[in-house]
Order: sequence, then structure tokens, then C-alpha cells
Amino acid sequence: MAETKRESAGSLKVGRYVIFDGVAYVVRNIDLAKTGKHGSSKARIEATSLIDERKVIKIMPSSDSVEVPIIEKKSAQVLSISGDKANVMDMETYETFDLEIPDELKSEVKEGSEILYWIIVDDKVMKQVK
Repeated sequence: MAETKRESAGSLKVGRYVIFDGVAYVVRNIDLAKTGKHGSSKARIEATSLIDERKVIKIMPSSDSVEVPIIEKKSAQVLSISGDKANVMDMETYETFDLEIPDELKSEVKEGSEILYWIIVDDKVMKQVK
């Protein structure tokens, strides 16, 4: 499993990454409520999945700890394309594997082109064509 670290929910910032229920998200909005008469301050975190753009809203005490993924960014070369998947080879390890081609990159991804992909938790995601 890829690396993660722990951080308090209240210290998250917009644009940073967080893991909820084993899925990596990017924080889109965060509201911190002040401490009330009974209890601790709350954090309302709106986030979007890095894999499939799914949205989630979590409300938790701002002192609670959350997992933050450490994302690896790597390069690969496209060997072949089959439907909406590309068979790619990592430029450092020469490992070959399949990656799903995101809709916004479908016109740019060609055999022989070099791409940038991220390793997030246990998923590999194509991010851009070099």
C-alpha cells in the first residue's frame, strides 16, 4: 500500500488531499465551526474523488485525525490502446500495466506518447500527456 500520513481535520486546506473510507479525495471546501457550549469545534469538509470525480461531505470534530495520501508522480510510455484503456510501461522500472484513459485525454493519448501518472493509495491514475 502507498504511503499515508495522519493530520488533524482542522488543519486541512483547500486543494490538499485526504482519504475517506479508503478513497483519495481532493478538498474543495472546508468550513470550521467555532466551539459551542457543548463540545469541540467541527470541520465540514467537501471533497471530490481523485479517481471518479464523486463528491463527498464529511462533518467531524476538527481535532480528529484523518489520513492524507503521499502521492507518487511517475512517467510512462503508452505501448498500446484498447478501447478506453492504455497499456503503459513505467519509464524507471519498465513494469507494464493498464491505465484507464480519462475522457479529457482521449484525443491526446497515442501509441508511443509519454504520459504522467499518479500512484494514489492502491490506484494508478493517468493525469496528463507530456
